Amino acid sequence: MRALAGGLLAVAVTAGAVAASAAPALAAGPVVRSFNPTSGTIGTKVTITGSGFTGATKVIFGNPAAATQATVKSDTTITATVPASASTGKIKVVAPGGTPSSAATFTVSPGIVLSAPAGHPAGTVSLSGAGFNAFEAVDVYFDTGDEALATTTRTGTFAGLTVAVPAWAAPGTHWISAVGRRSGAAVQAAYTVSTNWAEFHYSGRLAGANPYENVLSPYNLAGMDQDWSFATAGAVDQSSPAVVNGVVYIGSTDGHVYALSTASGRKLWSFATGNAVYSSPAVANRVVYAGSENGKVFALSAATGTKLWSFTTGSAIQSAPAVANGVVYIGSDDHKMYALKATTGAVLWSFTTAGDVSTSPAVANGVVYFDSDDMNVYALNAATGAKLWNTFVDAVSTSPAVANGIVYVGDQTDTVDALNAVTGAPLWNFPTGSFVFSSPAVANGVVYVGGADHNVYAIDASSGTKLWSFPTGGFIDQSSPAVADGVVYIGSGDDKVYALDATSGTKLWTFTTGGAVTSSPAVANGAVYVGSNDGKVYAFDLAGGAAALARPAISKLHPNYALHPQLTTRAHKS
Repeated sequence: MRALAGGLLAVAVTAGAVAASAAPALAAGPVVRSFNPTSGTIGTKVTITGSGFTGATKVIFGNPAAATQATVKSDTTITATVPASASTGKIKVVAPGGTPSSAATFTVSPGIVLSAPAGHPAGTVSLSGAGFNAFEAVDVYFDTGDEALATTTRTGTFAGLTVAVPAWAAPGTHWISAVGRRSGAAVQAAYTVSTNWAEFHYSGRLAGANPYENVLSPYNLAGMDQDWSFATAGAVDQSSPAVVNGVVYIGSTDGHVYALSTASGRKLWSFATGNAVYSSPAVANRVVYAGSENGKVFALSAATGTKLWSFTTGSAIQSAPAVANGVVYIGSDDHKMYALKATTGAVLWSFTTAGDVSTSPAVANGVVYFDSDDMNVYALNAATGAKLWNTFVDAVSTSPAVANGIVYVGDQTDTVDALNAVTGAPLWNFPTGSFVFSSPAVANGVVYVGGADHNVYAIDASSGTKLWSFPTGGFIDQSSPAVADGVVYIGSGDDKVYALDATSGTKLWTFTTGGAVTSSPAVANGAVYVGSNDGKVYAFDLAGGAAALARPAISKLHPNYALHPQLTTRAHKS
């Protein structure tokens, strides 16, 4: 045995033994040779070439904290997207054999990334920025208003800045701009404001009120006219529209669920369920859920109408689904309330009553509220289906609305009933002149409901005192009120859709369809959508529609020097 340079040993073995006369060569580590493009802003896709990339997990853009997931195309090629925390500097690849660095510098151009591409008025959106000067003040504008001030780190980044979406922001495209006070660097990102109506009676609580509508009001409703109509091959009976991201979803007795463009009424797709659809669709996470008279619950791709799954109950379904926390809740005439996993349709639990469950469930604060033809209102634990309480309400006939700790229902003994949401204890009841099939809506401390006596009622939500009533020309059946920005919308058996002042009950607008209106209106993005038994879906908006906002010129944006820097996430500093 003899020593070699560097302290390595060489072993010589004779007569058939394995021999090693020299130390094995060390494998070469990974190398970054080039990348393209050589500059870009947040979100830019960069292709990196070199060797030894197999097993690489991350790519670092300048700032040591600015790592992003790597997509390994081959041992010699990686793609990565510039993260919000990136700064100008070398590109490094984190691979099993080491963390090589590029010889060249990647230049980060100014850019911002939003936490979400869309939201509602009076909400918030968070953003991060990169490519600005170190320790620079950056003004962030919503349209032309300077809403917030950020201070960058020494790598020219900021993160976690919160910008308020103004309550007046009308549905449509708006612009968020970030402008560096010292560098003058300026970037803009589009942000969509919407006031969607995603399921029957607006949301899981079934309160029937859109709190974000800011276009239609008592002051301009006289200027509303028909925008379009779409004819199905059956009646649009009871099924009510869901309106999400420029699409109206609704069912028809012709056995189809339809997806229509909100802009034109053009059919985007339709899906044949095999039987009449009285159930109102619900939309969540790009999936449409609806029930059919053949007892099936369907989950459809919101974009294409492709069936994702179906689940068969024991009888017809008229109940509209409510979707909350990844669960679809829906009733069936087989006397059961079901909880289904939203992604697969698997049964999580079911609860059996002594009568049909043809109305729709409300979901609030971890509780599912619904009623059955066995004349009870039920409250179940939403996670387990365990019964929390049930209260006898003679001939209860509407879906419940839940607001401020109270459950409101109507019945066929000509009353509207209020129950304590925690205990089910009766609080008050209000007498109408006939049956109540219209589900109550609740907004600003007032309960609105239609009656078979042809009247729309406004009732004090806490006391049950009548505030006003308005006579329509016909029986108000299944059409339930929709409330938005001081207006109550409802359909009637006299073939009309009405818009009433929510405070006084004064008629503001009316439109005559070709059949009784048992569908409930939806108010979304400055328009009203409703179906009629004449087989048509109608859309109404202000004459001429709404003009799109122009992209603001950076030169027209003026800093608000009274703003103080917002405390933002400092995780991106190096």
